[in-house]
Amino acid sequence: MFSLSSVAPSTSALSNTLMVRFFPSLQNLSVFKFMALALLGTVFLTLSAKTSIPFYPVPTTMQTFAVITLACAYGARLATATVVLYLFEAFIGLPVLQGHSAGFVYMVGPTAGYLIGFISAAYVIGRLFEEGFGRTMSSAALLFILGAVIIDIPGLVWLSNLIGFEPTKAVYLSYQYAFLLKTGLGAVILPTLWHHHHSEKKDS
Repeated sequence: MFSLSSVAPSTSALSNTLMVRFFPSLQNLSVFKFMALALLGTVFLTLSAKTSIPFYPVPTTMQTFAVITLACAYGARLATATVVLYLFEAFIGLPVLQGHSAGFVYMVGPTAGYLIGFISAAYVIGRLFEEGFGRTMSSAALLFILGAVIIDIPGLVWLSNLIGFEPTKAVYLSYQYAFLLKTGLGAVILPTLWHHHHSEKKDS
């Protein structure tokens, strides 16, 4: 069967992802498996965009958390391809983003910088997880902090160009409680998944 030699992750890289940790058969990806997993990942990202946390003063979604988690599950290349496919779905008008808006106009709106940041975060965090980061609570927390920074930088720069510095600062401060929650969840979930599954395999 044809393998995605130039696009798909290498076998050694995939072996250090959560996906292969739980499903070893996915260590070698065919074209069909690669495309199916990318499509499945876009469903996960869509659900995260529709999941609203009622934080004060404004609600927030779980999308940043989902992008970083997906990077750890899929690894750098597959996660990046998944995010690009997800943004393409939004570009052509599929209702995959927060609310019911989509299409070109939405893609160049106030959240455009954050969406671009998703791509960089997926690759960087995926690559770091492949290299062994995220197996302890402290390193997992650092991954989520770094991922949020990678997403926030282009997001805040773009937004400040549209609405100004002070309103952008207010937006940034408004979701810091949610950021702490997502970081805490990630610091617990990533090492728990990685080590718990390993323990189960040793006990069986």
